[in-house]
Amino acid sequence: MGSFSIWHWLVVLLIVVLVFGTKKLKNIGSDLGGAVKGFKDGMKDGSAPEQQATTPPAGQVTSSATAPAADKTTIDVEARNKS
Repeated sequence: MGSFSIWHWLVVLLIVVLVFGTKKLKNIGSDLGGAVKGFKDGMKDGSAPEQQATTPPAGQVTSSATAPAADKTTIDVEARNKS
């Protein structure tokens, strides 16, 4: 009785399907797949060189005289307390 046979695993699978249902198991699988894909995309984007993002496209003219005083990367947020 040291290892499980295929029949043990089939019974376990049948019980899991009866408890959770096929629709919920399908949703869990697709959510997990989406999370893994998002993680891989995030890792790929994190390893991209930042010089490419800061270089303006060809034909675009940048001038410090026409640039606004505020930094474009700054986000102005108003904090609110929960009541």
